[in-house]
Amino acid sequence: MTETTSTPPHIGFMDTSRKDSWMVGPIATALGLLAFIVYSTWAAFQGEYFEWGPYLSPMYSPLIEVDWWPMSPAFLILWAPGGFRVTCYYYRKAYYRSLFFTPAACAVGSRPQSYRGERVLLLFQNLHRYFLYLALVFIVILTYDAVRAFFFADGFGMGVGTIVLVLNAAFLAFFTFGCNSLRHLVGGNVDCYSCVAFGKQRHGLWRIVSKFNAHHMLWAWVSLFWVGFTDLYVRLVAMGVITDVRIF
Repeated sequence: MTETTSTPPHIGFMDTSRKDSWMVGPIATALGLLAFIVYSTWAAFQGEYFEWGPYLSPMYSPLIEVDWWPMSPAFLILWAPGGFRVTCYYYRKAYYRSLFFTPAACAVGSRPQSYRGERVLLLFQNLHRYFLYLALVFIVILTYDAVRAFFFADGFGMGVGTIVLVLNAAFLAFFTFGCNSLRHLVGGNVDCYSCVAFGKQRHGLWRIVSKFNAHHMLWAWVSLFWVGFTDLYVRLVAMGVITDVRIF
């Protein structure tokens, strides 16, 4: 008796038998990512209207004033938080699928390619754990900016911009604290918490980070949008287009 094997049919690029609206997700993701890239690039090139009173745009924080740098100071800053997002495990899935169709969605044929993992051009993706350390530093800096937003020239107070900057620091903290690399660092690499030093404390940190990690995609998008909105709010107030409402 001759044993025969069948070869699964070849699935061409974007071929699928799905009947649902599977393209909505990739299209929305692509539009969201491209919108932020376009706006943040434009804002970074401006080099002005990024500060008003106690408010400082997160795209220009920390405030750097150097004479030797011919371009906007934002380019001395954005590479660090930008690198953290670009190498983030969630964002990698998001732009692999929405921008490069590898694949666009589950059970959908991907473009012809020879996937070799995060090697060659994508080798920098493995630097995510190091960008994490920089991201944690920026959380401290942006928290300082949020606190500073309460101190006006005429004394302590709060405006709408204060709330905007406080929420910006909070949303970015929620996104950063849910990072998979941070989860691994604080305790995800431990097999037996009772067998290591500070095991109880590490397990407690791991549980906290895991709670943020459960909503990592949500905070990734909320924080991304809010960074752009915060810069826009400060910019419009500094330009005199809108007026910051003083609450007290």
